[in-house]
Amino acid sequence: MFTVAAFYHFAPLADPAALRAPLLALGHGAALRGSILLAPEGINGTVAGPAGGIAALLAHLRALPGCATLVSKESAARTQPFGRLKIRLKREIVTMGRPDISPHAGTGTYVAPADWNALISAPDVAVIDTRNSYEVAIGSFVGAIDPGTRAFGDFPAWWAAHKPAFKGKRIAMFCTGGIRCEKATALLRSEGVEDVYHLRGGILKYLEEVPADQSLWQGGCFVFDQRVAVGHGLVADTGHSLCHACRQPLTPTDRAHPDYQEGVACHRCAADQTETQRARFRERQRQIDIARARGQTHLGPQPAPRP
Repeated sequence: MFTVAAFYHFAPLADPAALRAPLLALGHGAALRGSILLAPEGINGTVAGPAGGIAALLAHLRALPGCATLVSKESAARTQPFGRLKIRLKREIVTMGRPDISPHAGTGTYVAPADWNALISAPDVAVIDTRNSYEVAIGSFVGAIDPGTRAFGDFPAWWAAHKPAFKGKRIAMFCTGGIRCEKATALLRSEGVEDVYHLRGGILKYLEEVPADQSLWQGGCFVFDQRVAVGHGLVADTGHSLCHACRQPLTPTDRAHPDYQEGVACHRCAADQTETQRARFRERQRQIDIARARGQTHLGPQPAPRP
């Protein structure tokens, strides 16, 4: 059994590049895999490995200046959901494309999972899902508004176009683990929206703490690893898989589509592929099939891109 830790923390990092080598050394020594993003504004990552290795990593991160309160959401996976460990330097740990917007300047009011149902059921509250459209398609809260964005960087333009429709409303926002809402609520606050709230710990914390029979969540929650989606109790939703070409989630219905070829294409990306790309994907899938037949683990597809 592997422990999967998802975490982020906004804190000014004077020299993110200097943190990379020590983290790689610790991660490789502790048999950890996954992805960690480092930027001047903070840290964002999802990593899996032995429980002891995860504990060592979190202790290391919390010892960094300004990171003592870093919070991790942990779940379990029967197999290692990542192919390798990657630590990348970025301009932002979650890309909104608005460097002028900083959670350090103020975000929305945090709402605990236990109090979320009451908030989003209130008649004067508009609930906005800040995730991308392919994530929303898997599952969301009852009555939530889907902005239809393809990337988080599209959210500011969507809000600018639809802001008048929310006049007089309290705004409740949510995302997978909470990080996108830090910036989305900061954006709204910067534009004078006072009554803006966001779900503390995100959907993952809600699914972990709120019993299924009391839940207002419908469907699965997309996660950025090979589990693809999780449900209540953070149990992997085995009905979903990833298209290894475009990295978007697939339902059983999607896999029955005529354009679907395992490891090669799905109905969303088939028309956009070149023959060179198709040939490369077919060869990759052939190597995966060979390894599987031999009882070996192929490195295989890499984790889905982070938001």
